[in-house]
Amino acid sequence: MSKNEMMTLIETMNNYDELAAKVKAKADAIRQSIKDQMEREEVEELICGPYIVRYTSIINNRFDTTTFKRLYADLYKDFTKPVSSRRFTVSV
Repeated sequence: MSKNEMMTLIETMNNYDELAAKVKAKADAIRQSIKDQMEREEVEELICGPYIVRYTSIINNRFDTTTFKRLYADLYKDFTKPVSSRRFTVSV
């Protein structure tokens, strides 16, 4: 693939990424307005035609790694392992 073809691909990718970000922002705004309406109505479930919308409270238990690492640094080291991954970035 030539440099010009690669540059065209990168520009096309950037255009699609920008479009996707705009569409996601619009969808998020719509999602938020639905949540706001459900909060005003004080409902956790809304049936609207064929759709059932749920906006419920959920309780999760999460492990506090920061505190664990501070209190048990040696144990933390014993149970952590390096993980390899790859990151794709394009910058100007």
